[in-house]
Amino acid sequence: MINRADLLKSLQTLLPYIEKDILVYSDANADLREHLQSEYRAAVEAERTAEHFVSWREAQITQAAVAWVLTCVFVRFLEDNGLLSEPVLAGPVSDAQGRNARQQARERMVAYFNERPTFEERHYLLDLFAELEKYPVIAELLDHRHNPLSHIPVSADGAKRLIDFFQKIDADSGKILHDFTDPEWDTRFLGDLYQDLSESVRKRYALLQTPEFVESFILDYTLEPAIQTFGLPGLRLIDPTCGSGHFLLTTFERVFNQWLKREPGTNARELAQRALDVVHGADINPYAIAICRFRLLIASMRAAGSTKIKDAPSFHFNLACGTHCCTVDVLNGRGRASKVDYWMSERRMFTKLKTLKNSTRFLDSATT
Repeated sequence: MINRADLLKSLQTLLPYIEKDILVYSDANADLREHLQSEYRAAVEAERTAEHFVSWREAQITQAAVAWVLTCVFVRFLEDNGLLSEPVLAGPVSDAQGRNARQQARERMVAYFNERPTFEERHYLLDLFAELEKYPVIAELLDHRHNPLSHIPVSADGAKRLIDFFQKIDADSGKILHDFTDPEWDTRFLGDLYQDLSESVRKRYALLQTPEFVESFILDYTLEPAIQTFGLPGLRLIDPTCGSGHFLLTTFERVFNQWLKREPGTNARELAQRALDVVHGADINPYAIAICRFRLLIASMRAAGSTKIKDAPSFHFNLACGTHCCTVDVLNGRGRASKVDYWMSERRMFTKLKTLKNSTRFLDSATT
């Protein structure tokens, strides 16, 4: 079972090592150094940042380090709960099928390196992620075009540190130190990682999870009346700052159960997609979206009765990374209102606020 407190504490210790590893590797690798500088210039030109390069690079490296750590966490959750065909990274010393999953994963790695003697642990992880990306249901989660780990790699030593971490045995019990087995497939532990894995990210994005009782209260007084008033068909809910997805997950579960009661004879996979069509989320923090996407994937597979990633339906998720669009109503000096729609960036937001500081009314509301 997942020990949330121990896992968070251990990963908080691991993350700075991975960040430092990427920084050193980027300084020594000319191609990676040029890639980061090119991305920075593009971000400045597009007004996505007003930071100095050093600060901007630090944030990018943290996002990449978190991506490496979280992707390994996702893989460990999948393999420990039997959602993969075989153990690929680690696993319990004795799993539900009576296998020594950890040993099987280690033997898989030995076979990999025997066939590729010049490769390193980094190649193994990247090839593993690329192999999983072939499954339609997980392709968007590991999409190499957008996932920072594909563009900002760890060194060979960094990759080995990651593998060693997830294969570590508890000296007292002889069991795997971090077991991700959970019969309920509960992914709420990922909310703890979202909020507290990186102190710098927590401060940068002001991360704070919504308590469960607040989440339930809000949905009781918003989602439920909406269903009663408008019905299920065509229903849409958006959380423009979705974080790790607590609101979206609970909404998905409620809507799926409503559809199941209404149409018990309809294929559960179709009902799961209908429930997914209701929930929409956006967040400025890239790894918040990754966590949210993974949690919705696990929830939809459980609802649909899918037990293997390779056989899961190609679910569609309505999630995006970015700041929310703001609609601003401004009363100018002559008392006439004008409406301004804009996509916020740090520089444009600062300019807009300076322009509006003497306005008599400044209201913004999240929109799609």
